[in-house]
Parts: sequence; structure tokens; C-alpha cells
Amino acid sequence: MKRLDEYEELLRSRALPMGLIAASDAENLRERHIDDSLRATQAFREDDARCFDLGSGAGLPGIPLAIALPGREFVLIESRRRRAGFLELAIDLLKLENVRVLPDRVESVGERVRAGRTAPADLATARAFASLERSWRAAAPLLRPGGRLVYFGGRGLEDPVGAARSAGVDGEISVLDSSSPLVIMGRR
Repeated sequence: MKRLDEYEELLRSRALPMGLIAASDAENLRERHIDDSLRATQAFREDDARCFDLGSGAGLPGIPLAIALPGREFVLIESRRRRAGFLELAIDLLKLENVRVLPDRVESVGERVRAGRTAPADLATARAFASLERSWRAAAPLLRPGGRLVYFGGRGLEDPVGAARSAGVDGEISVLDSSSPLVIMGRR
């Protein structure tokens, strides 16, 4: 896809110099970040319309997912100003009409959802955001009943289902295995 190529170039020319992507990843941006992010497309159901990307950073996985799934709305939550600025630039340059940035803390967005001032999401993603337990605690208030968190587990995550149960996940749990697991945790 042309937009994925453009996004890769934007990561190379802007995100790397800003320190949003590790310099050691310069040679494998596509595989390590973009293709890895796209694994989450498997977690989307036909009726999923809205997705929050927690601690979006350089837009991973939110921007690649928004490019691959243009019929859905993506909200990139990023509290750090420089990163939120990069996300705004990326959205503008890539002409992504299905993406917006919320320059705020995830917990503050959760309070707005609970108060009815922000609509909940069908899905949330967490990649390099926090531990599984902390990611679930942050995501649960953002999700509608039946909504799910897609957590990008690292290679060291040995028992993803057990970890999710220990984190207090009360809904369905599934794991998509690959180089590192995608743990999909549902809210009742």
C-alpha cells in the first residue's frame, strides 16, 4: 500500500531523528513496527467501528491499522506533546480522515467515557504501552460492554491467558500466536 510506504518514510525521516523509534530499528522499520502492528487486523470484527490506541507514541499500531482498515475510526491517545505533534503531522501528511489524536492521559479519557462525555470504543490496542495488567486497567473503562483490548505481548509473556485472568479480565480471552502473542481480552 502506498500510504504504508509513505508512513514508513515518515518514521524514517521524522520519528527516528526525534527519538520516537529506536535507532537500532532503522533497518527493519517495516517488519519490526508496521507489519507487527498489522497483525492486530485479525482481532477486528465486522461491526467494530471505533478503536482507541493507548499511548500511541509514533502511531504504532494505530496508524498502520487505520490505513489497512479505512472504514473504522481510530483515536490515538498520547499524552506527550512532541509525540502528539508527530501524530498530528502524520495524519495530515498521510491524509487520514479516519484518525484523530487525543493529547491526554489514558486515565483522563477513561474518566470522560465513564461520565458519558466521550463515546466508548469497540476495541483498544496497547503496544509497548505498559504491562498486561496495567494495560487492562487502563483500557477497561474505555471499552463498551463486549469491547476488547488487543495487547501486544512480548516474547517473554509465558502464560498470556493466566496473566489476563490475574489482571482481572472478566470476559473472553484469546491469544493469536506468532513471534510474540497478541492477547485479546474482552470486557463483559
